[in-house]
Amino acid sequence: MGTCFSSEFDEQHSFQTKPGEIQPSSTKNALKTPPKQTILDSPNIRSPSSLVVITKDVKDLRQSPGYSNLDIFTYDEMRMATKLFRPDQVLGEGGFGVVYKGVIDENVRAGYAKTEVAVKELDPEGIQGDREWLAEVNYLGQLQHPNLVKLIGYCCEEDHRLLVYEYMASGSLEKHLFRRVCATLTWSRRMKIALDAAKGLAFLHDAERPIIYRDFKTSNILLDADFNAKLSDFGLAKDGPMGDQTHVSTRVMGTYGYAAPEYVMSGHLTARSDIYGFGVVLLEMLIGRRAMDKSRPSREHNLVEWARPLLVHNKKLVRILDPRMEGQYSSKTAIKVAGLAYQCLSQNPKGRPVMSQVVETLESVQTRDLLQEEVLFQSGSRSVTLFEAADSKKMDTQVKGGGENEA
Repeated sequence: MGTCFSSEFDEQHSFQTKPGEIQPSSTKNALKTPPKQTILDSPNIRSPSSLVVITKDVKDLRQSPGYSNLDIFTYDEMRMATKLFRPDQVLGEGGFGVVYKGVIDENVRAGYAKTEVAVKELDPEGIQGDREWLAEVNYLGQLQHPNLVKLIGYCCEEDHRLLVYEYMASGSLEKHLFRRVCATLTWSRRMKIALDAAKGLAFLHDAERPIIYRDFKTSNILLDADFNAKLSDFGLAKDGPMGDQTHVSTRVMGTYGYAAPEYVMSGHLTARSDIYGFGVVLLEMLIGRRAMDKSRPSREHNLVEWARPLLVHNKKLVRILDPRMEGQYSSKTAIKVAGLAYQCLSQNPKGRPVMSQVVETLESVQTRDLLQEEVLFQSGSRSVTLFEAADSKKMDTQVKGGGENEA
């Protein structure tokens, strides 16, 4: 889902894409493995360091299902759960295929507690195939974390390939962020979503063999009824480098505007490739614009190229922040988050923070925001502008006059 193009290289790095292609070039500089970080375990987390043997193909999966926590559904059960794949049950559509809302209950399978689900059906004519479908089963069949979408089960009957997920009632971050009216995404809610997503990525990277997500973007961040964020779509996920390896060499796959430049140029994949993608999404959340937008003036088509240099100039920063959040944040907090985005988007992978550092920064931002809300609540103030710059009046004027980035 989303409007950006998906792209990939074959094993020889010949480029295969939709119209609007870019030509890759190579580099001899390999990337270094980021230092190991640790994330505290909890009862509802299954660590990626304990992954079992991964099934290699559909035949292997059928002979040895392997994942006792996953339910295996028949195609008839999927038809019943989605009301025969009725068009009014469609939640969205992407390169994988169509996603339907469904309900699994006693009528679908005897003894099954009523559960709302999202059913993703692989389009046999689509750009993704069995390999991506299996990657979803292999990773989400074993991983468990509050910020990863839960895979409930799958259907692998004849030529049918379906995945059954927990239902995420509020849809994707993309759906909310790029509406002209965006009342649902306040500053504090955006920062909470960013923190949730960062925790999901940090969990994947914190393993004896890191898992690289490889397709971090707004359409892959799903929100539940309370706007808790979870990462979805693990079809492009890849095991990271081990031992003396500095990177994983692989076909370049992902989405224009989100892929790290060194990965696009060389096919060398590391966890820091994900961190660049996180920086792009954080920038989109700060400014309220898409990573790629051809409807903007030519110099603003690529959000990172246009906005990143402005993130470290405080006065310019205030003028490009999403005006729909005006008055909801302090200048100190905005500058801190903008600085984090700037680091994540470094052209030099070594200049990017690791995800545990990203989590730590965003947690400090959330703590500051909660303290400010408490102060406002106790003061009984109904309307307070939170800008704290030394020259606050001047900065306020800039914010109110800076409607250049209306979404």
